[in-house]
Amino acid sequence: MWAIVRRKVASGSSAASVLGQSLSKIRPAAASVPRGYTTTAKEALLLGGGSKIIRNVGHYKYLGSLVSSKPVREVTSFLQIDSPIQVQHRPFSSDKGDLVDAVVPFMGESISDGTLAKFLKKPGDHVEVDEPIAQIETDKVTIDVASPEAGVVQKFVAKEGDVVEPGTKIAVISKSGEGVTHVAPSEKTPSKASPEPSPTEKEAVDKPKPKSETPPPKEKPKAPAPPPPRPSATEPVLPPKERERRVPMTRLRKRVATRLKDSQNTFAMLTTFNEVDMTNLMKLRSDYKDAFLEKHGVKLGLMSGFIKAAVSGLQNQPIINAVIDGDDIIYRDYIDISIAVGTPKGLVVPVIRNADGMNFADIEKAINTLARKANDGTISIDEMAGGSFTISNGGVYGSLLSTPIINPPQSAILGMHSIVNRPMVVGGNVVSRPMMYIALTYDHRLIDGREAVFFLRRIKDVVEDPRRLLLDI
Repeated sequence: MWAIVRRKVASGSSAASVLGQSLSKIRPAAASVPRGYTTTAKEALLLGGGSKIIRNVGHYKYLGSLVSSKPVREVTSFLQIDSPIQVQHRPFSSDKGDLVDAVVPFMGESISDGTLAKFLKKPGDHVEVDEPIAQIETDKVTIDVASPEAGVVQKFVAKEGDVVEPGTKIAVISKSGEGVTHVAPSEKTPSKASPEPSPTEKEAVDKPKPKSETPPPKEKPKAPAPPPPRPSATEPVLPPKERERRVPMTRLRKRVATRLKDSQNTFAMLTTFNEVDMTNLMKLRSDYKDAFLEKHGVKLGLMSGFIKAAVSGLQNQPIINAVIDGDDIIYRDYIDISIAVGTPKGLVVPVIRNADGMNFADIEKAINTLARKANDGTISIDEMAGGSFTISNGGVYGSLLSTPIINPPQSAILGMHSIVNRPMVVGGNVVSRPMMYIALTYDHRLIDGREAVFFLRRIKDVVEDPRRLLLDI
């Protein structure tokens, strides 16, 4: 039949009339009722890759077969004469296309699944476009599931605690709010009143029953209760189970626990210490904090000074910035400083990229941005990936001294601690100075004690005299 259509079209006949005549010849002559393929608005009839859609207001039909008396667009041309007829359909979530699905978004290349931590909305609540309705907890960050359309939450199709993957459907949103059952507090229905007893029943109840004249049985004397058994000396008295609570670990906490234990099992960790006189760095901040804030819009802190000192130390001792990979040593020609940030949900370590090319203002801005995102739970996977050296400041919590654990796959970590005024000998005199203990934990398989001590000495020299950074000495 298509060969006939092509020859007719080539001779100048209308494609629509030719196709109608060909189809009419195929049908039996006795068929008085025209036959056609009908479908609802959920389906579309496509004529080839480039053909126009033959469309009626409520129906679709093949050429040459009448289905309705309503006017129909005629096909005036075929862009591809030899294209086969294809029928495709796209199902909607409802007859009016009112329902849309909220699915788990892409969570990063290194994250394959997550745990549905909690729902932020309830069935019946109104949501706007891109408004978070649930939170997915992964090994590294917490990700929000946003509503794709504005409407009303019709129902949830997943439960809190389920393990979900990207693309998993968790909720249904109704754009119009139709068919949503709002949850209302249940009201206690009054129980049906029991039928009143008849007068004869009342008399039977009111009549006292005759008392039996049987003598009461004699009570046997009770044997004395045995004393409670004394606990043996070998059995400790444990608190009752009712005073204990069992809570499942979050994915972030499990991930942190796994990484720290792997670090302990992999590295030959050794920690060396030193102390730093913070007088000059604190005076520098005190003298220029107002001018710094006015020009750069961010406060001048102590962390930027330690990051600049760490960059100088890593440049002087490149082995601290290296890492073991199998039988090889990888020397990194870049310096990405990881900053350990404690959040209510756990420890996260965002990364300051190319710290060796930043000044004090750039570092302070990066620290503030990353710390705010970490506390808000909006930090991304890319902002925590990588890093060649880590700085952990336990001094903000009052820690006087600690031995930090290496953050794999790095080879060393610097621990800062609280500033305490201690008596120090300066120029033969005992004076009070603000002092801080610093600790460097390093992988002794790669780094010798000599390089570790030189690194800490460089940090001590730069922090105690920041002018060394200007003169590069």
